[in-house]
Amino acid sequence: MSTKPLLEVQNLAVHFPVESGGLLRKQVGLVRAVDDVSFHINAGETVGLVGESGCGKSTTGRAIMQLIEATSGRVLFEGKDLRQMPHAELTHARRNFQMIFQDPYASLNPRKTVGDAVGEPIKLFGTAGGKSVNERVQEVFHMVGLNPRYIRRYPHEFSGGQRQRIGIARALAANPKLIIADEPISALDVSIQAQILNLMTDLQEQLNLTYLFISHDLAAVRHISQRIIVMYLGKIVEVASYEAIYSSPKHPYTQALLSAVPIPDPVVEKQRRRQVLVGDIPNPINPPTGCAFHPRCPLAMAHCKTVTPKLQQTESGHWVSCHLYDK
Repeated sequence: MSTKPLLEVQNLAVHFPVESGGLLRKQVGLVRAVDDVSFHINAGETVGLVGESGCGKSTTGRAIMQLIEATSGRVLFEGKDLRQMPHAELTHARRNFQMIFQDPYASLNPRKTVGDAVGEPIKLFGTAGGKSVNERVQEVFHMVGLNPRYIRRYPHEFSGGQRQRIGIARALAANPKLIIADEPISALDVSIQAQILNLMTDLQEQLNLTYLFISHDLAAVRHISQRIIVMYLGKIVEVASYEAIYSSPKHPYTQALLSAVPIPDPVVEKQRRRQVLVGDIPNPINPPTGCAFHPRCPLAMAHCKTVTPKLQQTESGHWVSCHLYDK
């Protein structure tokens, strides 16, 4: 595995204006959906991005993909800043990074056959590799475990798990290096989720893919990721290998998330203590001062309310944003 980052996100911020009024609308605030986020992903690696709904993880993924415009920061893919690229150059570069969406039905055009949907990026980027578009579509269908004869069918003729396989096939059709998977299994039955995770793992080994796996499901993230990034209210609060996150979580928020993950051992499950968080995620328009987590934190101290903690390294490869670890 290469140690050179394939993707570097530097101080990324995505702020959405809040407006009020009728015809003469005026800005009355900002939603800080993503606020000063920095991380990297090495080639061939899977990084999990986790947090509760509303923490900014999906917005981060879409900002990396340039599907929404970031307020500030840099998104470096193979050393080139995607935010500074001219439109034509960015269009050409998109073949190297593709996205799998959460809802496999909503992301497919119901009026197009699935073969046409998967064939679009092949036509756009010219990735047929000497084959016809139809042959390449059949090839990627076979790669994701679907019968190539299905390419003339429409999305409504498939189950949810099959539609997600079609979404994966569409992402693979461009022959990308990086795939951003935004909650790719959350809309699927539990019985199908493991199949999709195993498929993604197999494809990564076959094609040397790199994943940013976005999810609120820590069990799924553990199954597929080498490193895990934990987000809360638009900020990163902890980064570590999956072994370190699960064996020795540092941040109280990470500890609370892990305590909610069921353990498939009734004896252990009955004995362990749950850490229940009080209240909901604060309003991102008016976030708390200091550490954003302090209103819900069972270990909050006085200065947590006024001083924003910095992301600091507590041990090799383990970073945490918490005053408990101030040096």
